[in-house]
Amino acid sequence: MKMIRAILRPEAADGVAEAFSDAGFHSMTKINVFGRGKQKGITVGSTHYDELSKTMVMVVVEDNDVDEIIKLVKYKAYTGNFGDGKIFITSVDDAYTVRTGAKGL
Repeated sequence: MKMIRAILRPEAADGVAEAFSDAGFHSMTKINVFGRGKQKGITVGSTHYDELSKTMVMVVVEDNDVDEIIKLVKYKAYTGNFGDGKIFITSVDDAYTVRTGAKGL
């Protein structure tokens, strides 16, 4: 299993979530976050914004579904401008459902 975390523009998150659902990936988590990337914030006029509002979308999928999830995120979140986001992929050893104690996705 892999956990995919995508940090995106807030306006792109709903489109990504909808694309996940349409593709059959119904379980996901969205979190409002703040941060900055390589551009170190943004300057508008004389005001510098060090941290920008972003949305983190997290999903855990089987290894063979990773490429499809990445493709969906890149397609739905792409604008071609700085700040489109970043995708992180990590391994997940196990998952358990709290209510039932069932192991796995």
